Amino acid sequence: MAKIISVANQKGGVGKTTTAINLAAGLAKAGRSALVIDVDPQCNATSGLGVEPAQRHPLLAGRPLVESVVETSQPKLFVLPGSQSLADADALSASNRQRASTLRQQLNGELGGYDFVFLDCPPSLGQLTRAALGASAEVYIPIQCEYFAMEGLSQIIDLARQTKAKDNHRLEIGGIVLTMYDPALDLANEVAEEVRDYFDETVFDTLIPRDVHISEAPSHGVSVLDYSPRARGAWAYAELAMEVIDRE
Repeated sequence: MAKIISVANQKGGVGKTTTAINLAAGLAKAGRSALVIDVDPQCNATSGLGVEPAQRHPLLAGRPLVESVVETSQPKLFVLPGSQSLADADALSASNRQRASTLRQQLNGELGGYDFVFLDCPPSLGQLTRAALGASAEVYIPIQCEYFAMEGLSQIIDLARQTKAKDNHRLEIGGIVLTMYDPALDLANEVAEEVRDYFDETVFDTLIPRDVHISEAPSHGVSVLDYSPRARGAWAYAELAMEVIDRE
C-alpha cells in the first residue's frame, strides 16, 4: 500500500511544491515509485513536472484515476495533474470529512500500487488542505529559514492535530523540512537551531540550500535532479530522499 503524504504549509514561498516535486524525484531515482497529486489550483506541481493542467480535476472527473495519471520524463515518477478550474477547487473544498473519506478510498484503492504518494497542498489552512490531511498518513512541513518560520509552523501543526483528533486518527507529522538555507546568514542558523531544539527528531537532518538551479528547474518541466544533477540543491534533495527511505 502506498504511503500517502501531504506536503503542506499555509505560508507561500517556503518551498512546498518544490519539495514535493524534488523529493518525489529523488525517491524515484532511488527505485521507489512516486506519484505527485496536485490539489493546488495554481497547478505548479503539474507544470513543474512538464505536464499540462487538466480541464477537470481527475478527482472529480468521474473516471478511474489511473486513466489520468501521467508518467513524467523520469522513470517511476508520475503526476496526477491539477486543474485551474475555480469550480473544481470549490467542489474539492466542500464537505471536508466526506471529501477526505472519498479521497482516502481513492488513494488506497486505485492508486495504492505506488510506493509514495505526495499531495501538494495549496498555501492555506482551508478545506483543500484539510481534506488532503484527512486522507494522508503523514504530513511533511517545509519551512523557510526565516524570522516568521516558527509562527507559520505552529499553525499548520495545530491544523494537523485538529485533523488527527476529528477526521483521521492515523495522521502523523512525518517531518519538517528546512528550506532555502544559507549558512552564511546568522538568522538562518538561528532559525534552524531553534526548530531543531523544539521539534527534535521530527526535523529532517538534510538542509535544503538556496540554489538558483532549484528555481530554474520548473521552467524546464523537470526536477532539479534532472536539470542540474551536480547542483547543491540536487544533492540535498537526493539526501532527503534517503532520509525518507531510512524512516520507512
